[in-house]
Amino acid sequence: MTKIKKDELITRMVKFLREIGLEVLLEQHRSDSFLPGLCLKKGALSIDPDKLNYPGDILHEAGHLATMPSSIRRSMDGNLPDSDLHRSGEMMAIAWSYAACLHLGIPVDVVFHEDGYKGGAASIKTAFEQGSYIGLPMLQYHEMAYDNKNAILLNAEPFPVMHNWLCPKVGD
Repeated sequence: MTKIKKDELITRMVKFLREIGLEVLLEQHRSDSFLPGLCLKKGALSIDPDKLNYPGDILHEAGHLATMPSSIRRSMDGNLPDSDLHRSGEMMAIAWSYAACLHLGIPVDVVFHEDGYKGGAASIKTAFEQGSYIGLPMLQYHEMAYDNKNAILLNAEPFPVMHNWLCPKVGD
C-alpha cells in the first residue's frame, strides 16, 4: 500500500464532501476543538489543515453531518450533546466513514487509525472487514444503505455501497 500524503487526502475528501452537498470550510481555528483541526459550525464542517492530526477524522465528522436529517444537520454546531440521537449518529458516522473510504479508494486505516475510537479502531476495522457493520441498521432506517436481505428485495447493492450519501429525511 502506498502512503497518501495528508494534503492529497484532505483535497480528495473535501472535494467528495462538497460534491455530495455538505458545506466544508477551510479556515484557521483560533481555539481548540474536540478533534484537533475539526469542528462543526452551523451545519458545516470546518477544517483547519494545519491543526489536523488525522485526515480520516474528516470523514468521520462529516458522517455525523451526513447521517442526520437536514433540519437537524443545520443546527449542528460545536460539540454534540450526549443524547440518543447523537449516540446513534456515532454508529452511523462509523459505518458512513468506512463506506466513504472504500468509495474514495482510501485505505480504511486512514479513518480507523491507531489513536481513534478510544483505542478500539482495530476492533472496529476487523468487524467491518468480517461483514459486521456497526451502524448499518440506522443507515438502513434512514434509507442510505441496505443490508444483504433488503438489498436483494430492493434490487440494490448492499452496504458498503451507499445509495444516499446524505440522509434523505427532512426531519424526524
